[in-house]
Amino acid sequence: MRWFGRPLRRRRVGIAQTSPLRRASPHLPLSPSSQRVTYLFTTFPKSTETFLQREIIAMQARGLRLRIFSLWGGGGDFHGIRVERFPKWRLLTLIWMIPFEAWRRPAVLRQLLRGLATRRAPSWINFWENMLGAGFACLYAGEFRRNPPDLVHAAWGGAPATAAWLLWRIDGHRFSAAAHAYDLFEHGGDWWLVEKLEHAAFVHTSTEMGRSALLRRGLPTSRVHCVRRGLPQWPVFKALRADRSALRILCVARLVPKKGLRHQLRIYAALRDAGLQFEARIVGEGKLRSELVRMIDQLRLGDRVRLTGHLSQPDVWEQFAWADVLVHTGVIAPNGDRDGLPNVIPEAMAAGVLVVTSPAAATTEAVTNGISGLVAAVDDPKSWLSAFQRIQGDADLCERMRAAARAWVETHYNAHANAARLHALFREAISGTPAATPLPATTSAAE
Repeated sequence: MRWFGRPLRRRRVGIAQTSPLRRASPHLPLSPSSQRVTYLFTTFPKSTETFLQREIIAMQARGLRLRIFSLWGGGGDFHGIRVERFPKWRLLTLIWMIPFEAWRRPAVLRQLLRGLATRRAPSWINFWENMLGAGFACLYAGEFRRNPPDLVHAAWGGAPATAAWLLWRIDGHRFSAAAHAYDLFEHGGDWWLVEKLEHAAFVHTSTEMGRSALLRRGLPTSRVHCVRRGLPQWPVFKALRADRSALRILCVARLVPKKGLRHQLRIYAALRDAGLQFEARIVGEGKLRSELVRMIDQLRLGDRVRLTGHLSQPDVWEQFAWADVLVHTGVIAPNGDRDGLPNVIPEAMAAGVLVVTSPAAATTEAVTNGISGLVAAVDDPKSWLSAFQRIQGDADLCERMRAAARAWVETHYNAHANAARLHALFREAISGTPAATPLPATTSAAE
């Protein structure tokens, strides 16, 4: 198997095909397309956002001519595509570019100033994200006039969507956008989310939770689509480990509040106190690392729980080969941030790793309690103990859940099928009726 052009090692020892599950359909190269799509990212590529890397690879394979801009960080080359990094020093030129674009499009400036005067940003970070997107649009408007794409696609609802929306407002460039849990929920959602997305040719999100949140904001049903992420190839379906008397527990998560890792460590302490034998590995990095190290020491979990730090994608798959169960203790963070459906959950389900998850966010779209995994509340350690005891002692239940989990992934998480849906949305957006008539260039303040 290959993962983003790198060979993904398969550890054959202890991993075997246990049921006649299908492999993903082979992806047939499509004929080259003349359709030009410009992707706008906040940061690209980013090691913790592999789903966006897969999306670019899939759209490139389907013949779209891609141009990629990274507004903050990132850059370099990705699969033969130059990632154009926004040089921040160019923001200094806004001193004269803002008056120029305001002269060309006074209505745009009036709308922005009215918004600034009548509402507060949910956070300073979101304020500056939107200002970054606005600055990019102003500075690159001329470049987009000279080399207009068929479609501008914002990969996030923050800075990229602001840039795409303003490029439409300034010169009528058709655009589409994605909205993720971060855009929808942190501090109540992005500052200008509705104004931006209501003009998009389409908006896609990867969970039904996300789609429902967008519809509640009044976006039209016909233009909001749930297009799930996916796996480009099915991993080998490992055998259920016969001796599960000492469970191997894996968590793959950034060390941030929404992952519920404080709860997770307390759960591990409760498991130990109840006499359950286990070894746990937490894969990931983040701002809570120092606090979690202290908690592990305070709870005397040093002989049971290990923080591995960040691991490469191939190494994460090696951890799946080791693990009996993947745990996800996601919560709604104090600032409102939460997960959608973390990629690691369907990845584990595809590999034959049992999943125990909290019910927060969209995890239960994939994990149905007792059917394709187990669900337990993070503030109820006894429910986690019960879940792990069932996994230890009921092989028939484990096999049923593993088979159902793999079947869900094959139905809903096929990267090629989902990429075809997204590609079809791109083609429809490019060939369909423009979202709005481009605004005429004018010097009239009454535009």
